[in-house]
Amino acid sequence: MPKPDQQPELTTGEAMRLDKWLWVARFFKTRSLASEAVSGGKVSLNGSRSQPGKRLRAGDTLRIRRGQEQFTVVVCALCDKRRGAPEAALLYREDEASQQQRDLLRRQRSASHSAPLHRPNKQDRRRLSKIKRQLTE
Repeated sequence: MPKPDQQPELTTGEAMRLDKWLWVARFFKTRSLASEAVSGGKVSLNGSRSQPGKRLRAGDTLRIRRGQEQFTVVVCALCDKRRGAPEAALLYREDEASQQQRDLLRRQRSASHSAPLHRPNKQDRRRLSKIKRQLTE
């Protein structure tokens, strides 16, 4: 939890670039990845496709698709600097249905994934490499 004297300087009246806010709110690791996602149609602002330089204000609704996960969030505040994850979570409020859908997908993926019973031995590794060679040919 952030210390009282180190609270992020959140604002609600100003506007900032969409790609920068996505980076500050920690949806993407770098600003260039955020910009590529917006340009590629993975982020919609208030229900419509947008550009990375579009001005974002408090109260705007974003739909963000990152891999298999999809977020629907409402922008609560703006901040100029990227901070820790607990502070970044104060910048938005996620829709309840979006959160439930992500939890459901996460449970389905973990249920379908099973760990191997043992590490592959020499014979198993040879079989795997043979299959990989056949796939690349």
